[in-house]
Amino acid sequence: MSEWTTDHTEAAAPKKVSLREAFWFWLKLGFISFGGPAGQISTMHQELVERRRWISERRFLHALNYCMLLPGPEAQQLATYIGWLMHRTRGGVIAGVLFVLPSLFVLIALSWMYIAFGEVPWVAGIFYGIKPAVTAIVVQAAHRIGSRTLKNTGLWGIAAASFVAIFAFNVPFPLIVLGAAVIGYLGGRFAPDRFDNANHHAANKSYGPALIDDDTPSPEHARFSWPTLAVIAAVGVTLWVLPMGLLTLLLGWYATLTQMGWFFTKAALLTFGGAYAVLPYVYQGAVGHYGWLTPTQMIDGLALGESTPGPLIMVVAFVGFIGAYVLQVFGPNHAFLAGAVAASLVTWFTFLPSFLFILAGGPLVESTQNAVRFTAPLTGITAAVVGVILNLALFFAYHVFWPAGMAGSVDWACVIIALAAAIALFKYKRGVIPVLMGSGMAGMVVFLVRQSY
Repeated sequence: MSEWTTDHTEAAAPKKVSLREAFWFWLKLGFISFGGPAGQISTMHQELVERRRWISERRFLHALNYCMLLPGPEAQQLATYIGWLMHRTRGGVIAGVLFVLPSLFVLIALSWMYIAFGEVPWVAGIFYGIKPAVTAIVVQAAHRIGSRTLKNTGLWGIAAASFVAIFAFNVPFPLIVLGAAVIGYLGGRFAPDRFDNANHHAANKSYGPALIDDDTPSPEHARFSWPTLAVIAAVGVTLWVLPMGLLTLLLGWYATLTQMGWFFTKAALLTFGGAYAVLPYVYQGAVGHYGWLTPTQMIDGLALGESTPGPLIMVVAFVGFIGAYVLQVFGPNHAFLAGAVAASLVTWFTFLPSFLFILAGGPLVESTQNAVRFTAPLTGITAAVVGVILNLALFFAYHVFWPAGMAGSVDWACVIIALAAAIALFKYKRGVIPVLMGSGMAGMVVFLVRQSY
């Protein structure tokens, strides 16, 4: 049973939550978590803060700010954090794994269908229509995060500076994060009101008392301990060294699967700001350096990631599957097995650090709930991420609207589909899945009509 209780007496408090009840919730969340990180965080807020009241909004946002700081998928890390807070390490592992596992199985199946039937005209037409919709979805992600974060001119300035830095000067994202964190730290010291997101996101008391409320003390397992930190670090290193060592021993360091494990370990550790920020790095390595897939396949993979439950960064499973399948790392007769193994391996190496960051850093975060010196750098980083996501949207728009490069002509059908998708998302508040489905149907019609001439 959960260790959490509540001191509220003026309203009905939520009942204690058993690990079994939490297990079924996290499993359900793994199947319904559509819409990319923004949509997933919104779903968790509705379920955990508003409906079930397992955690207060202030505690939810404090955890989210920490997850935004970390490299890796913030929505999955947030689920892991809340699971850990409620039911110790096993609760965190259950929440994090179930957030990912359904998506892995779905993406393995869809990746095989894509590579096996992608040249079929109607399938190619669907992907033709989905690509411009993905561009509109990324713009919407920048808008949603920005509307919650950019509350003053200072934060707007950080977002604009990060956009210029990565778009015009190709500054590495870790340096952008570092600069934003320094600005946030200094802002927290000299202008705390402008960098205290807790003030902008004051807890909404209309939801009623929460199981983990604003003033609920942290349980024993959520308090910092050097021995606990040492154990977590040792387990984490072991869980990385064993598979990497086996791959190197059996296949060699330069083998495709070994290099995938190493590359996605670096992606997990060296990139910040969630899926939208990590994708340019993955594109640069997987497409430009290793040649595991083409630019068009990368955009198609993002479309699949957007249309399936789970973290958007699960597009790495698509990258691994396509790369190992096409290169036939297990031979021509075992292409599907190679793709499935690669997808599973890259998922392991991508998400392992996320669990370690939460389990190791959670106690520190719990001790800084009201410390602006800690939250202000996170606010600065979140503002910088908005600019990076906008840059990613332009990156996709370039490849979709000018498929032959700037020297070629504009694909006006893609432009129209993207505008229609944007209107559906922004004006009519349609969900990601209906927009992708409608765009795919429109793209199929355009593609088939063009082929008939």
